[in-house]
Amino acid sequence: MATNIIEFKTISQLHQQLGLAEPKHPLITVIDAAEMEISDQYVGLQMMSDFYMISMKDKSCGLEYGRNSFDFAEGVLVFSAPKQLSTITNTINKGDVSGWMLFFHPDLIRGSHLQENIKDFNFFNYEVFEALHLSSDEEKIVNHCIRDIKNEYEQRIDNHSRRVLVSFIDLLLSHSLRFYERQFNTRSTQNQDLVQQFQSDLEAYFKEEKHLDLGAPSIAYFAEKAALSQHYFSDLLKKESGRAAKDHINDFIIEKAKDQLRNTRNPISTVAYELGFNYPHYFTRLFKSKTGQTPLEFRNLN
Repeated sequence: MATNIIEFKTISQLHQQLGLAEPKHPLITVIDAAEMEISDQYVGLQMMSDFYMISMKDKSCGLEYGRNSFDFAEGVLVFSAPKQLSTITNTINKGDVSGWMLFFHPDLIRGSHLQENIKDFNFFNYEVFEALHLSSDEEKIVNHCIRDIKNEYEQRIDNHSRRVLVSFIDLLLSHSLRFYERQFNTRSTQNQDLVQQFQSDLEAYFKEEKHLDLGAPSIAYFAEKAALSQHYFSDLLKKESGRAAKDHINDFIIEKAKDQLRNTRNPISTVAYELGFNYPHYFTRLFKSKTGQTPLEFRNLN
């Protein structure tokens, strides 16, 4: 690990670094942001943790998440997955910031239903500027979940503690998923513009022959053009169109392929290369999965 990166592997280590008392539980903590301290010796360093993080604060408290900074407002949730980087930008004294930060280690949910399902909560991979903006009622629900989590782990740990904590976290994440869908809905007009722009960008990708230099179009390319993370872009597109971004791209490629197969006698390998595939068998596999026919079978029947 590079010397300018502080890596947190345990909740105890995190508490110690932030000037907090020993945690009540080894795998989960809710930190009162007003109790945090960051001294000037850490400014400019990057932090990486082994934890999932959910944060609600009234300002950035001297941290930049990923590649972006964000001015927190009341009722805004930011999510972070393990091994994501944040940068310490300035010192913080106790009382400078209000809010809370929930950290939990993957070991807490290991072997549970949540371990299997957490991949469905894509917002852990959103960029910070794609944060969840809560209504006042939604904020109350989220804060209630946090109180339940904190009250549970502050009790004496018994055989039921882990299962109860996992259930509370699952409930918090399920609420957050619902609230994100509401956020997508309330921005429907803006999102429709993005869908239309995506279609235009997809057509331009081939018209400008970018596929010859960059290969077959990727979600990352269009997400970057929209100034969004891949996960947020994909979720938004699926919400608005009912189809995943990858399906949009693949269907577009298949239509281009059908045109070439009908209108030219180019070898299948040439068609594949001209659509941006480095390996023709990848093209054949995709074409058959979408049409039920190999490219050669399609050409012979058309």
